[in-house]
Amino acid sequence: QAQLVDSGGGSVQAGGSLRLSCAASGATYDRSCMGWFRQAPGKEREGVARIYTGVGSTYYADSVKGRVTISRDSAKNMLYLQMSNLKPEDAAMYYCAADLGPLCHIGRWDKSRIDYWGQGTQVTVSS
Repeated sequence: QAQLVDSGGGSVQAGGSLRLSCAASGATYDRSCMGWFRQAPGKEREGVARIYTGVGSTYYADSVKGRVTISRDSAKNMLYLQMSNLKPEDAAMYYCAADLGPLCHIGRWDKSRIDYWGQGTQVTVSS
């Protein structure tokens, strides 16, 4: 049974930094897509960042490009999202996600493609 457990959220002031972590287990995540989504109250869940574990290629949403870095430690089966220069509009519940499809790295990073979700970790940013 695949399982994603995300952590690392918290409350920071605008301009601050956080690192989210996701522990993956129960499946083979090689040559898959892993990444992060976020959902603010009253808004759709949106893709933030993705890494294709096959070659390490990455995707970032325009709203976070230049401020976040996604990375993976394959030996530990860990996924990370380093976020800096956080803005109030970054406040949301952040979810670790995995798309195990063979063409996961092609096309949009969309919630409809996700096979497994973490339980979410809350990020709060005060101005």
